[in-house]
Amino acid sequence: MPNLNNSSTPSPNGSMRQRIWQGFLTTVGTKQFFRLFSPWVKWLAILATVFLMIGSIWGLAFAPPDYLQGNSYRIIFIHVPAASIAISIYFALAILGVIYLVWKIKTANLVAQAIAPIGFLLCVISLLTGSIWAKPTWGTYWVWDARLTSMLILAFLYAGVMALFAAFEHTANRGKAAAILSIVGAVNLPIIKYSVEWWNTLHQGATFTLTEAPKMSADMWMPLLFMVIGTYLLVATLAIYRTNTLILYRDQGKAWVKEYIRNQNK
Repeated sequence: MPNLNNSSTPSPNGSMRQRIWQGFLTTVGTKQFFRLFSPWVKWLAILATVFLMIGSIWGLAFAPPDYLQGNSYRIIFIHVPAASIAISIYFALAILGVIYLVWKIKTANLVAQAIAPIGFLLCVISLLTGSIWAKPTWGTYWVWDARLTSMLILAFLYAGVMALFAAFEHTANRGKAAAILSIVGAVNLPIIKYSVEWWNTLHQGATFTLTEAPKMSADMWMPLLFMVIGTYLLVATLAIYRTNTLILYRDQGKAWVKEYIRNQNK
């Protein structure tokens, strides 16, 4: 009697999954990414400008002073978005590193290379603004607080990722070492997030959570929310623009890039 469960016979579900996966792979190439996301840059930039203008004017000019810190708290409208998104970008680096190492999708490597400097800059801004804010609040620019120390480590991790991208720029292993560091360094992210709960630190808890009401009045947290959303939109704009620039440089000898450049020069 023949074996009806012959492993050489593909199952309908397996072939369907294979077709879906192959279809997905055809949409994540550099050419497809460039053509899909290029039109987004202008509109994301416009939205980012609107949100950041509303948030900054509202927060700096119209939000009331804090009853304890006075006007010095207003640096929160720069500090919190920078710190929050610096953490988010590193998490994205870790995800992109897994995608690149496991599935060899080169676009993931290019996106990681594009966003790493953005995350590093935001991390540095968060450290600088935090130090400026700490002086009138804590009486010193720096303490080896768990949150501050883990954010400083994050800045060094960003610097390491960028250095590895530069060191292996012209080799076949470009991006692999940076992806590994991104994945390993992600262990620092929960330390940053939960440091205020695990240790006795000077930092306050999160301003926004999914389970609790904001710890600020609406005329304070609303402009902060605008600043956070605006900064995310700005980062998305820069990420797409920088990735597309890297794609054009990487694929400069390909026919579709030459055609794109010709159309731009018309």
